[in-house]
Amino acid sequence: MKAIRLSSPGGLDLLKLTEMEAPSRPRTGEILVRLHASSLNFHDYLVAIGKIKTEDGRIPLSDGAGVIEAVGDGVSDFAIGDHVVSCFFPKWQDGEPTTSGFSTTPGDGIDGYAREKVLTPANWFTLAPKNYSHCEAATLTTAGLTAWRALVADGGLKAGDSVLTLGSGGVSVFALQFAKAMGATVIATSKSDEKLERLKALGADHVINYKQHENWGEVVRKITGGRGVDHVIEVGGPGTLPQSITACRIGGHIALIGVLTGVAGTVPTAMFMGRHQKLQGLVVGSRQQQMEMVRAIEATKFQPVVDRVYPLRDLAGAFQREEQGVHVGKICIEI
Repeated sequence: MKAIRLSSPGGLDLLKLTEMEAPSRPRTGEILVRLHASSLNFHDYLVAIGKIKTEDGRIPLSDGAGVIEAVGDGVSDFAIGDHVVSCFFPKWQDGEPTTSGFSTTPGDGIDGYAREKVLTPANWFTLAPKNYSHCEAATLTTAGLTAWRALVADGGLKAGDSVLTLGSGGVSVFALQFAKAMGATVIATSKSDEKLERLKALGADHVINYKQHENWGEVVRKITGGRGVDHVIEVGGPGTLPQSITACRIGGHIALIGVLTGVAGTVPTAMFMGRHQKLQGLVVGSRQQQMEMVRAIEATKFQPVVDRVYPLRDLAGAFQREEQGVHVGKICIEI
């Protein structure tokens, strides 16, 4: 079968299409999945360019969607022909997170899904939404579940709440869609007026060009009548967190899920404390949360935003588009 491997020390020119032996029939508790799609995340990009170090020859990509071709003895949750989607933390099944880091994450600590077939324990996957294509399902593993956990599992989102999303990447667009599906008001930011129009078309109630409004946190406060939003999807990190604290209401919830502006910086702790806000760092979610998200998607029937689809052999080209930052939603890989 075909697969992409990344040679050390990393770099888009070191992503190579190779041939490898296809997996054999599953053993007890395993499933054999023919993968049809993946999608790109910032974490995958950092692995690809060598900012996150992995083993030489690592198969990248954390997201995988496809069809079950065979099931081992003792597997009762799946049947041959089921459409399935992978889990970012395959060993985090339910409850509170029990580990930090990415030692068990496909495409980082272990081989990922830039390949045609994979043999894994059955509980490393969940069913995909019934109405999704493989490319659409592949967007859920990382970006979709991150947004779901931030807003619903951890944030307790309810109808009538207000949500601030930053930018037009996969997590932010999913957060917009989940929030609107559940009856919330959404304020979205971007530095591109063209992208802001796209976000409005997806349901954003208010949009802000943060290049034109440096103190966009105050603009959010003004839009909300001085109150601030209930939830902030904070994907920027240290460069945007002070404005997010300004934008969030007293007692509000800020989900810190990204480091697009860096991994360390100054936090206005006095303002944060004075506003009694909750700042929670999170990375994706559990298998149980993913199954709950899939049920919600089937009930609300919204489709994820796929920016562009690339063939597996042009994985480097797909990462180049991600690098340019021109996409809205998810960049997908067809396998």
